[in-house]
Amino acid sequence: MTKTPSDRSKLGARTRLVHAGRDPNEQHGFVNTPIYRGSTVLYGTYDDLVNRRNRYTYGTKGTPTTEALELAWTEISGAAGSVLAPSGLAAVTLALTTCLKAGDHLLMTDSVYGPTRIFCDTVLQRFGVETTYYDPTVGADIEALVRSNTTAIFTEAPGSQSFEVQDVPAIANVAHRHGAAVLMDNTWATPLFFSPHDHGVDLAIEAGTKYLSGGSDLLLGMVSANGRWFKPLRRTFDAIAMCAGPEDVFLALRGLRTMELRLREHERNGLEMARWLATRSEVSRVLHPALENHPGHAIWQRDFKGSSGLFSVILEPFSTKAVAAMLDGLELFGMGYSWGGFESLVVPFDCSSIRTATCWNPEGPALRFHIGLEDVEDLKRDLEAGFSRLRSADSAPL
Repeated sequence: MTKTPSDRSKLGARTRLVHAGRDPNEQHGFVNTPIYRGSTVLYGTYDDLVNRRNRYTYGTKGTPTTEALELAWTEISGAAGSVLAPSGLAAVTLALTTCLKAGDHLLMTDSVYGPTRIFCDTVLQRFGVETTYYDPTVGADIEALVRSNTTAIFTEAPGSQSFEVQDVPAIANVAHRHGAAVLMDNTWATPLFFSPHDHGVDLAIEAGTKYLSGGSDLLLGMVSANGRWFKPLRRTFDAIAMCAGPEDVFLALRGLRTMELRLREHERNGLEMARWLATRSEVSRVLHPALENHPGHAIWQRDFKGSSGLFSVILEPFSTKAVAAMLDGLELFGMGYSWGGFESLVVPFDCSSIRTATCWNPEGPALRFHIGLEDVEDLKRDLEAGFSRLRSADSAPL
């Protein structure tokens, strides 16, 4: 029977992913924690019931399945504790409601994931929380926006769709001087490529739907917190009972074991495709933090250990008809939202209608790519044919 290593802090990332949150001794020698479904937990005696002496008390409070992933994610993220949510957006809302109350002021990056913005502008506004959006590249100058009632600063690095790289440590230093919590959507990098709590983040949010899953077949969110914020996070979670589905948690545990291997391959394929796209005459520029000419590359190089397979490109000024012709004929790139699975994806996007602190005015249409695990030469051929359709639909750029 496999023995659990007593001290995993000195082990490599792949080794830790294989062993984190898993103890075959507690599951009759079987390698994986099974799926526990259930609401009611039975107590052996009256005394046990009254004093809640069971390890597990009720389905919403946790099961061996959910606890396994919580423990594993806590270890991988370097946190004091973690909770699970039924989606990435649910994790965002859970983290925000942990930190905010009526009358508070929230500083939110202008490049945030669109649904997070909707939550701020609707639910939080209705509950009396004021949100101010800020330029994601502001760094330590965010201090000018901090008010006496600013209780949280939300970061996302790199920015959703537009890939600005934030100086998270500088923002965290300002926030903590003013007693504000720092939240971060760390889905793009995962804790493997950016260690949020080591860079001053109090509550880190991840969409396990993406790279933790790796298969585009589940919905899951995680929030990890440092020692100061884990108890408030857990209290909020218990009050809401925002529970993830047991099958999704089980699939996420399975995905966890191979996440580093897959993420490295996404990184390798993504960089090769990004560099290839940068040479194309149809492409004006590539928005990828690991490219040397990216505006945030120096911060990325300082703080990150790698890059994922998600990035964007700005095309030359082709028409909508031409972009449609390009995308409609693609054979290997699917058109669909989300990302992080084994398959390659592409979607057009336009940030101009949702930016308020910054201006989004690209020189041409914008496309977001997720590069999957296919052979990159096949992906290049698919896009070469797409670019041919793009040019043919517009005999010349507008």
